[in-house]
Amino acid sequence: MTAARSLRQIMATTDVHSTLGADGPLLGHLHQARTDSLLVDCGDFFEGTGYYRLGRGRLEQDILLALYDVVAPGNHGWPHYFEAGLHQRTVCANVVEDSTGNALFRRLRIVDIAGRRTAVTAVIGLQAFNSIPAGQRSAHRVTDPVQTLRELMLAHHHEVDSWVLLSHSGFEQDLQLAEACPFLDVVFAGHCHSEHTGPERVGSTIVLKGQELAVGYAVAERSPEGWVGRTARFPDTSGSVLPTALASVRQQIASIDAQLAEPLGRLVAPYRNKPLDRHALLRELADRLRSGLGSEAVVLNETAVRTTLLGEVLTAGDLLAIEPFDNSLVEAQVALAFRSDPAALLTHLTEPAGPLITSPDPLPAGLASVLTTDYLADTCLGSRAQPSGLSLGSAIRSILTNGDDQ
Repeated sequence: MTAARSLRQIMATTDVHSTLGADGPLLGHLHQARTDSLLVDCGDFFEGTGYYRLGRGRLEQDILLALYDVVAPGNHGWPHYFEAGLHQRTVCANVVEDSTGNALFRRLRIVDIAGRRTAVTAVIGLQAFNSIPAGQRSAHRVTDPVQTLRELMLAHHHEVDSWVLLSHSGFEQDLQLAEACPFLDVVFAGHCHSEHTGPERVGSTIVLKGQELAVGYAVAERSPEGWVGRTARFPDTSGSVLPTALASVRQQIASIDAQLAEPLGRLVAPYRNKPLDRHALLRELADRLRSGLGSEAVVLNETAVRTTLLGEVLTAGDLLAIEPFDNSLVEAQVALAFRSDPAALLTHLTEPAGPLITSPDPLPAGLASVLTTDYLADTCLGSRAQPSGLSLGSAIRSILTNGDDQ
């Protein structure tokens, strides 16, 4: 994709999470920038809005194939990176087939940037890899990023002038990576979901990150003094003309927009005309689920739900923005080691899943099972689970509308 272009810089996005739209700034600006920019993404382009849930990932894949040159895999949408077209565009050095140790992706791309042969490689952090649903990564294994990058440098140092890393690990982890691998010139960070974007210098290495959810991007370019980096927000390019290659993207977006506008019911007063308080929502939901279903306890992770600005009526788009991951509620067995120590259970779940809401709070000792999401049950508890017959989305809808179908 780069042969006909003279590239002077690298432009990176990360954690777009399906924040798409025909009039959003992402598509138009990337189309303009790719004239002289190598376009890369640091993972998690998929999952997070109704565009993904209704389009099943095809829209995101079409955008990546039409606009991007190199992509790193993220923990969200992991299976899509193995689909034929996108797999050819994906780079990751430290994920291997568990049984053979063979690399699952191309380990690096060598690209001419401003006259320098530049190696572009990628890694995924251990925490991010372990956040992939267990069934999706069961035959895969992650290797130590530092050791992998050092081995890659030794194997290819004679071929390249510069090293650029796309990392789906988190900004703090990437600062440590830069310190351990001083041969890296640029580290584009991802996965951290923080406002901290850099750029920061670690020795001669620049670490930086574009703002997530299609808000901004990061750029690195070669200057007479070495590599320099900056971050910026996407400008308004809603009036720009997209290439013919993206005509199908506009059509897909228009079709999904019509489905997202469907009204689901009038919002109850406490949730109207304000940003959603996901902590309060999950607290109310956990208490209602425990009393309504007669469960011993309910455990939900806040990261299963996202906030959005609500109006008077709940739409399909609102609900899919609030619960974009299609979680089911299941009754999961608690391992014997945790039954007498609920604090240890919560610590075990919080590390990979983030802040938790429980009912009751605190959890009592002696729990044999908890009502939770299928993601937590499969990925963090590893236990047998009994379906409850409820999805997390339908349970949230009942809280927000009290069953009012308008």
